[in-house]
Amino acid sequence: MDLVLKVLFVLSLVVMVFFEPLVDARYWHWSNEKKSDFEDLVTGLPGQPSVNFRHYAGFVTVDEKNGRSLFYWFYEATSLPDEKPLVLWLNGGPGCSSVGYGATQEIGPFLVDANGHGLKFNSFAWNTEANLLFLESPIGVGFSYSNTSGDYDNLGDDFTANDAYVFLHKWFLKFPSYRTRTFYIAGESYAGKYVPELAEVIHDKNNNPSLFIDLRGILLGNPETYDAEDWKGMVDYAWSHAVVSDETHKTIVQSCNFYNDDTWSNTDCTSGVEELLSQYKEIDIYSLYTSVCIFNSSSSQDKSSTLVRAKGSSKMMPRVMGGYDPCLDDYAKSYYNRPDVQKALHVGDGTSLRNWTICNMTVFDGWSDSKGSVLPIYKKLIAAGLRIWVYSGDTDGRVPVLSTRYSLSSLGLPIKKAWRPWYHQKQVGGWVQEYYGLTFATFRGAGHAVPIFKPSESLSFFASFLVGESLPSQR
Repeated sequence: MDLVLKVLFVLSLVVMVFFEPLVDARYWHWSNEKKSDFEDLVTGLPGQPSVNFRHYAGFVTVDEKNGRSLFYWFYEATSLPDEKPLVLWLNGGPGCSSVGYGATQEIGPFLVDANGHGLKFNSFAWNTEANLLFLESPIGVGFSYSNTSGDYDNLGDDFTANDAYVFLHKWFLKFPSYRTRTFYIAGESYAGKYVPELAEVIHDKNNNPSLFIDLRGILLGNPETYDAEDWKGMVDYAWSHAVVSDETHKTIVQSCNFYNDDTWSNTDCTSGVEELLSQYKEIDIYSLYTSVCIFNSSSSQDKSSTLVRAKGSSKMMPRVMGGYDPCLDDYAKSYYNRPDVQKALHVGDGTSLRNWTICNMTVFDGWSDSKGSVLPIYKKLIAAGLRIWVYSGDTDGRVPVLSTRYSLSSLGLPIKKAWRPWYHQKQVGGWVQEYYGLTFATFRGAGHAVPIFKPSESLSFFASFLVGESLPSQR
């Protein structure tokens, strides 16, 4: 017995001498890798349903000198998060929150319930298929901010793309296991410019192996693409859907040349466009056939199509908000302006309050750089072999299906599979056409923010996009 004890004692010493440093090293590596994760881990979010996945929220500093930080909210996939891709979702505006729209109203796992008192589980959340990362971008949007006031004078497309790129690399330092993960970028509305612009930055800088991000494709919903064609589509759609009179449509067609910025100095053109937008004020421009919010007039007023002048340009532009309302915007505003919610999301101490708005029109009014067309970027990304899918809810008047069809037609891509219906649960979900290099699909009966109107269909569509499979062509 003594001999056995002596042998066990010697073996224990051997384990301590040879294996303890390895154990310590592994623990040291794990604790360093996960430390930042746990700092941003969201616990105790008021009203949150019980779930079996983790989610994180917090700030990533993209400019130490100026104190510029972007807020993110990251949801792990509901199952097998280590095997599923990472998808970044962006909303547009410019000035609208991806947390307030994408995460809260559309594709996130937690949707704000009536009056902003709590959260309800979204059975059709896109994190069933991928790890979802929502970013409030640029500074001035949602909780994102800068300590340097001059930064707000530089807001524009390039500024936003470059900050988002820095954000990604800084975020990967927090979550190193995603550093080499298959990556996609998705978004809607003015993110129709954000998404390809960020994709281009990634593509160009991927020449440096140390900066490589495994970007495989982009997904764009009701996207602003080519200003001239977007305007033309908006006008034709309003007329074809009986929003404006024959006379107003004729005035705009005859007096407006949307391919020339000087057209906005033509009084007949501007008066015709103003008449079009005045008619849209009577309904929800983002969803022609649903009710407007009567509960609180602030949302409807904020989401109006009042013409404002873009800084540094003679061109008149309509305000481009990010989603569908009746009243959903008000609920989100109520929820994210609660001290306990802000504390859980690591943006407040539970006492002091940050003023959160779903759309910041100061950002829009100060926008200094907007590309007239991102189609050249499309061509570049197509040549690089990236997957590009574009979809349109066909009851959106703001970036209507006609705008997107006109814009994509300008690419002149050869057709791979002709126009046809696609199906979901034996019903027509919409129509689709596959080109060499791009897929375009419609969602039947959906407004600007498609997943609000068609949650099941949009989740199925998203799953097909991720695996690169054609949409179902049979019932």
